[in-house]
Amino acid sequence: MSFPQLLTPEEKLAQGKTALGIRDVVVLCGSMRFAADMAEVAIQESVAGALVLKPDCNMKIAHPLWADPVEAEALKVRLDDQHKQKIRLADRVIVVGDYIGDSTRGEIAYARELGKPIRFTDPEVDPGEPGGDPAAEETAR
Repeated sequence: MSFPQLLTPEEKLAQGKTALGIRDVVVLCGSMRFAADMAEVAIQESVAGALVLKPDCNMKIAHPLWADPVEAEALKVRLDDQHKQKIRLADRVIVVGDYIGDSTRGEIAYARELGKPIRFTDPEVDPGEPGGDPAAEETAR
């Protein structure tokens, strides 16, 4: 007797998005110093038909929710985890800006682990994939 193959979580997500008519989810990554650039890329992608996910809390700007340094550090950890969730949901990733810091480098590595196509608004900052060919990344759109 043969048993049906169980779907992976990724396959279940893909089927769910298809069933819901969600065809293109893009996540924006990059330093919040490029918040204005992210907003412009979000507009361009939205007009092109994509569902855009991006960082929404700019902790470089003072706000009561992260005024306390201890609470701010805990919040940063939670927001980083939320951003990884956005990367998991996305069909593709766009890295915005001409600077790649440690957080963005980690997001790029995570997206590559998951096999997500990545486009850089400034291709010269692509840190490359260890042992891989950065030219092989998706550059469409």
